[in-house]
Amino acid sequence: MTSKALILTALLALPLPARAYEPSWPDLSQALYDGRTLNDGAGYISIDVPYRTGDDARTQVAAQISAPDGLLLGSVTLILDENPMPVSAVFNLDQPQPRFFFDVTMRINGPTPMHVVAETTDGQLFVAEAFVKTSGQGACAAPPGSDLEEALATLGDMTIGIDQLLGSGTAGEKLSALSLRQRRLDLDISHPSNSGMQMDQITLLFVPMRYVENVEVDLDGTGYVDITGSISLSENPRVSLGIPGQTQSVDVTMTDTDGTVTHATKRLTGY
Repeated sequence: MTSKALILTALLALPLPARAYEPSWPDLSQALYDGRTLNDGAGYISIDVPYRTGDDARTQVAAQISAPDGLLLGSVTLILDENPMPVSAVFNLDQPQPRFFFDVTMRINGPTPMHVVAETTDGQLFVAEAFVKTSGQGACAAPPGSDLEEALATLGDMTIGIDQLLGSGTAGEKLSALSLRQRRLDLDISHPSNSGMQMDQITLLFVPMRYVENVEVDLDGTGYVDITGSISLSENPRVSLGIPGQTQSVDVTMTDTDGTVTHATKRLTGY
């Protein structure tokens, strides 16, 4: 073997240099917002996500959003940049609010930046960013956590709960929550949230995609928020929202990608 051949063989045996990480956000933001100004939302959006997921397939992602003085929130979007379906949940507020809270159980497919984008009713956009590490389980392709036949038997069942006033930690947070008259709505949805990337462990066939596509929440007979879901929603997702403390009734309609529609209702006593 010639010296040139030896050199070439040695070079081919060397590990290739690691490809520099290229963030998805510049392309995502351009595709989603087409050059619109994204204002720094650090002063208005507080994201609560673990430093590292305890369970990639079921991770709580929460955010508290406050509109700038004199403005109202019209929509809030949760984007998991590196997930297969990055636009992971969209909250369109039928009743624009000065403040909005959500807490949703999500699949985090791998380490990813995440962005929460709030749009005010005058068309301004505000964005905040966080980052979450994962354990490498590949949540979107992880096998279903329950028997598919059993999951289909209860698909669409929903339980509505009303928790204590939001911000019930410190005394100052309690006073703030009381002044806002807010409570926490917890909605548990029975749904396998099949991502289309999961394999049936018996048949070794891919399970067809089927997930919660839309959740409409009405308060006291009037639309409050419409939620658009994605494959990023966990199996049997829990969706928690801040709602006005004086709410007397909650009506929820869930529609999935197969066209299944279910309803749940809860009547509340006055606060």
